[in-house]
Amino acid sequence: MPGILTFALHYEGAFNKNSLGAVTEASKLARELGTEAHAVVVGENVPDELASQLGAYGASKVFRVQAPEGLAQPVVDAMAKVMTDNGHDYALFGGGLLGFEIGAGLAARLNAGVTMEVTAVDVEDGRLVAQRPILGDSAISESRYRGKGIIIGRLNAFEMQQSADAGSSATVEDVQVELSPWSTKARMVTRGEQRGADVDIEGADILIAGGRGLGKAEGFETLEQLAASFGGNSAVAATRAVVDAGWYPYAAQIGQTGKTVAPKLYLAAGISGAIQHKVGMQASENIVAINKDSNAPIFEFSDLGVVGDLNKIVPKLIDAVKAKKGG
Repeated sequence: MPGILTFALHYEGAFNKNSLGAVTEASKLARELGTEAHAVVVGENVPDELASQLGAYGASKVFRVQAPEGLAQPVVDAMAKVMTDNGHDYALFGGGLLGFEIGAGLAARLNAGVTMEVTAVDVEDGRLVAQRPILGDSAISESRYRGKGIIIGRLNAFEMQQSADAGSSATVEDVQVELSPWSTKARMVTRGEQRGADVDIEGADILIAGGRGLGKAEGFETLEQLAASFGGNSAVAATRAVVDAGWYPYAAQIGQTGKTVAPKLYLAAGISGAIQHKVGMQASENIVAINKDSNAPIFEFSDLGVVGDLNKIVPKLIDAVKAKKGG
């Protein structure tokens, strides 16, 4: 029975949350289509107990492939074989650069249609329809597929959620894949994830984001103090301009070419609010902006705007937060 196939990225015995979001979404869509959601796990000696965990998120079967993990081309080989042998109509990926690379390669290999930066997927007339924001998120484009479809979500587009039967385990099936000659040219030397703060910005409840209005890289030290004063699940993020300038790590970048976030509080310090940045944070529950330019675009979609010198305002805000929290 044709179904939906996802790729589940894992590292140090845990699955990537965007991969789990894709498995959750595939499971929901598969139920609507009257089919099943399956997953591919690639790696060296992936244990049964890890692979079978995907059953808790709705995958009924996991295809396990012995190959280098964390590289795109071996996954393309694996997914192409699984989809061809089992007749899957769709492949669904969570957001991330690796997903983009695998999805593009898989689409070329299978001559399939591909849609990237997808924010929602619906079922219409027994087929999947992918929705993708276009024109700076001012309109939505819908993609339908004549044959196989490759759907790659935007970061955080698909929410991970355990199924009603959270204790269920997926059936694990080993698949022998002959890797293409080019798939073994690259190798993983070191692996790690760089973050702009101790807390993952994609999962933070409070984000303090800095832009060019900070004036210099040292301005982020003040923002880090503000994040620390809030405590809890707080982090510091940045715009593309300051990341490109080397003021803050690339992994902390928010926007169209960075990460998409949706914290409970998003405080923008010295950020003009260009459309490329807006698309990465507009889903935040509460948006507070500090900018000396009263005409800055960010004030148009902020819940609270403060016009003034952030170098004077942020230190006072730190003191106020500390006083409210009792020191």
